[in-house]
Amino acid sequence: MSPRRRNPAGFFVWHMNAVDEAQLLCRHWRMRSTIILLASAVAIFSYAAEFKPTAQNRIVPKGATTEMIWAEGKFTEGPTLGPDNVIYFSDIGNRTMCFNPATGKTTVHRAASGKSNGLMMDRKGNLIACEGANGGNRRISLTSTIGKTRALADRWNGKKFNSPNDLAIDSKGRVYFTDPRYAGNEPREIDFEGVFLIERDGAVKLATKDVQKPNGILVSLDGKHVYVADNNNDPEGNHQLVRFTVDKDGTLGGKKVLFDFGSDRRGIDGMTLDGKGNIYATAGRGSRAGIYVFSSAGENLAFIHTPGLPTNCVFGGGKEKSTLYITAQAAPQPNGSKPWGLFRIPLKIAGHHIYE
Repeated sequence: MSPRRRNPAGFFVWHMNAVDEAQLLCRHWRMRSTIILLASAVAIFSYAAEFKPTAQNRIVPKGATTEMIWAEGKFTEGPTLGPDNVIYFSDIGNRTMCFNPATGKTTVHRAASGKSNGLMMDRKGNLIACEGANGGNRRISLTSTIGKTRALADRWNGKKFNSPNDLAIDSKGRVYFTDPRYAGNEPREIDFEGVFLIERDGAVKLATKDVQKPNGILVSLDGKHVYVADNNNDPEGNHQLVRFTVDKDGTLGGKKVLFDFGSDRRGIDGMTLDGKGNIYATAGRGSRAGIYVFSSAGENLAFIHTPGLPTNCVFGGGKEKSTLYITAQAAPQPNGSKPWGLFRIPLKIAGHHIYE
């Protein structure tokens, strides 16, 4: 059969993985560039997945909706559970906030936060923070229980970090953190965007650079895997939830893509775990904005819509162990503004924390 008599749809499927042959045919048709671009688009579309919840009613109570607690922020991020069930979170102007469920009040915890983003409380009650670029300190810091702040790490191989974004602490007390660069004009000293590991003695090692732009990060309940949100701000870049195997030295290998949002989608930002090891990932915009709940194997479990762009989430403590706190943008206000804030929603499953 001559190329001119082929069925067009069948042509693209038949030649999807045969670019050389497609190029040869395109020379006859004078459509080489167009055909290749269309074939690539079909390949990308076929790999991207639609999220289809299979356990919505087992996780989200019927009729449950998000409650806005506070909405006076510039850009809220990085919630974590602290002492007395207080929720700490970043407001990336340049401050760290805290919400006390017992009083209902939100106050400033650290006025000059170094552009803190992701936060996590360690087992001793120290607040570990990713301090980013765009005028920030570009380091991992520790603020003690008495309010003193110091650097845990600010360099790898003598080179200043890009912009530490989010972190996870394993059962050995080691800190994994992601180091992309989304904003800031400071000169970069590291020419890739990777995941790093701070050992208990303070040594910093590269865990993996097998990602494009790492964002949220979690350590599995058994410590055998690390989940990373590979979230490129290039519409054609990666927007994936990936899982790595933890090697004996703490470095990461055995990469597996658990879910791919596809091109031109807002991928995953921050994440948290419940007590069963399920992953709660903030992603999407518009009608797709919300919390995507995955099993540890990547199964689609549930979806929780948020009024605006979500950035991160964490479960509460005490009587709120099944309450999910979410940093997100609020719906448009009467004056037309869309402030950032802190929200919460009751769920049916209790959360996981290393700090209790």
